Amino acid sequence: MSTPQDRQSGLATSRAHSARVYDYILGGKDHYPVDAETGDAMCRHWPALPVHMMENRRFMHRAGRFLAEECGIRQFLDVGTGLPTPPNLHQVVQEVAPESHVVYVDNDPIVLAHARALLQSSAEGATAYVDADMHDPDAILGSQEFRELIDLNRPVGLMVIGIMHFILPPDDRRLITRLLDPLPSGSYLAMTIGTADFAPEEVNRVAQEYRRQGMPFVLRDRETATSFFDGLELQDPGVTQVHTWRPGPEQSDVDGRDIAMYGAVARKP
Repeated sequence: MSTPQDRQSGLATSRAHSARVYDYILGGKDHYPVDAETGDAMCRHWPALPVHMMENRRFMHRAGRFLAEECGIRQFLDVGTGLPTPPNLHQVVQEVAPESHVVYVDNDPIVLAHARALLQSSAEGATAYVDADMHDPDAILGSQEFRELIDLNRPVGLMVIGIMHFILPPDDRRLITRLLDPLPSGSYLAMTIGTADFAPEEVNRVAQEYRRQGMPFVLRDRETATSFFDGLELQDPGVTQVHTWRPGPEQSDVDGRDIAMYGAVARKP
């Protein structure tokens, strides 16, 4: 999901872009020199940043699989998609249930171009991309793509991964509530939330670099992160650092000081 600065710049490449910086740090190819310079500066502030970003991505994979495999969810709304990096959400959930529908949402033209080219569904399922801003949830929920692919008589998995640190209060809670309100009972919210609880000096320097580049950035403690799930039924193990949420073997050697993200999955009663 692009920031206000990103939306104003459109396809301009003279300023760093949040999705392209993420792509650069994870070793992708869809970025420009300014993104590499910004990413390098952030990694100097906190060398663990690539590990942190990769574990955020892996949380999405595990949460998506959990929802498809253990909760029976067959339709997903992924807000703040970013540049496609395999495996994407639809690849994860359609491996479990090929008939799954996934609606991706972002509003940056670079992400849009890549999404249309790369986010191809299985034959049994469906994917669509909504060109909309999380700050305008009505545009997401009212889009033709959402109406065609999402049946509001059946539970939905709402994925908000790696975007909330760009959403400032008081908009943050209002936007999550607005996206959840029309979803039926039995739907789920999977979300990651940036924090400086474990490496405050380093992570706050990264936050300052984002802000210096014109990208709003907010970090939240565990109590604040947990409050996003008020009124929902947290699934075990609750709100944890992302690498400790139902970890796989690849998380066994991750140092908690290298992870600046809480994650959780909760059911709408």
